[in-house]
Amino acid sequence: MEQENVIIELKEMSKSFKVKNGVVHALDKIDLKINRGEIFGIIGMSGAGKSTLVRCINLLERPTEGQVLFDGQDLTVLKPSQLRQARRSMGMIFQQFNLLMQKTALENVCFPLEISGVKKEEARKRAEELLEIVGLEERKNSYPAQLSGGQKQRVAIARALTTNPKVLLCDEATSALDPNTTRSILKLLKDINKRLGITVVVITHEMSVIEEICQRVAIIDSSKIAEIGTVEKIFTAPKSSIGKQLVYSESKPKTQFDDTNKQYCRIVFEGETSFKPILANMILECQGVVNIMYANTRNIDGQAYGQLIVQLPPDERTAKKMIAYLETQNVKFEQLTELI
Repeated sequence: MEQENVIIELKEMSKSFKVKNGVVHALDKIDLKINRGEIFGIIGMSGAGKSTLVRCINLLERPTEGQVLFDGQDLTVLKPSQLRQARRSMGMIFQQFNLLMQKTALENVCFPLEISGVKKEEARKRAEELLEIVGLEERKNSYPAQLSGGQKQRVAIARALTTNPKVLLCDEATSALDPNTTRSILKLLKDINKRLGITVVVITHEMSVIEEICQRVAIIDSSKIAEIGTVEKIFTAPKSSIGKQLVYSESKPKTQFDDTNKQYCRIVFEGETSFKPILANMILECQGVVNIMYANTRNIDGQAYGQLIVQLPPDERTAKKMIAYLETQNVKFEQLTELI
C-alpha cells in the first residue's frame, strides 16, 4: 500500500558527465521516494547536483546508472514515443520563465496545446481557464515584456498545467523574484497542489522556500543525498553537516562577542513552548547571563516554529546548570561548539 502512494522513485541513480580533463560525477547513487500529492523539496548549495537531479526525473538528462520510476513505470527503458507520452504527466517551470516574447500570455499558454493537436478554440478555452487559476485572466492579452517577473512566472505555471500533469517540477522557480513575489508564487503552488491534487517538487537553494511550502525535504550535498525527512524534523534537529549549515545559515552573529568561550545552545520553540518565557526563567533560575546570537520564527506547514541561538556564560558550572534547566522544560535544544 505504501508503494502505491509513491509517484516518483529513484533507485541507485547516478549521473556522470565527460569533460575535457576526465569525468564529473554530478549524482552518486541517489535513492529517493516522492509521495503522490505531497509538496517535496530538494535543497542544496550551488553545484550540489540538485538541478541535474530534477532533469533526470523527467529524463531531460539521462542517468548514467540506476532507475527512474514514475507512477510505477521505469522511464529509462521506454521507447522515445513512450517517454514523450510519460513526460506529458510532468509539467516543469524554470527560473527564467522561458516564455515566447512575441506571443501574448494567452498565446504562450495555448502554444503547447496547439502543437499537440488540440483545436484552436478548445486550446484557447483551456488556456483562459488556466490563466484564471493563476490569477492572470485580466492580463491574457499582454506580452511578456509588459508583465512583471511574478506575472511571467504565473504564465509559465499556467503553461505547465496545460497537459493536466500529475507532477509539477519547479527548478529554482522563485530565485529571480523578490521576497513578496516569491511568497505569492509559493502560495499559488500550494493552492494548485491542494486544489488540483498535483504533486509538486521544489528545487531550491533557499531554506526559507522549503519551510514556507514543503512537507518533506531531501538535502543534497556533493552529489549525494545527505538527509531526508519532514521539514519540521530537519528544522528542529538537522543531523548532517550541510543540514545544519542550511538551517543555521543566518545564525552568524552580526556583531562581535567575546569568543573565548565557544559554548552555544540552540533552542527550538514549537507549540506550547512558544508562549513560555523559558529564556528569562533560565537566566533568573541559574543566575547567569547569555548572549543572544540569533533568533527567528518560521511558519512550517501552518505551524509556528522558532529558534534561538545563545552563547552560554564562560563559567562552566553556570553553563551546565543552564543545560540541566533546559532538560526539565520539555523544550528541544542542542549544544553547539561553533556557529556554522
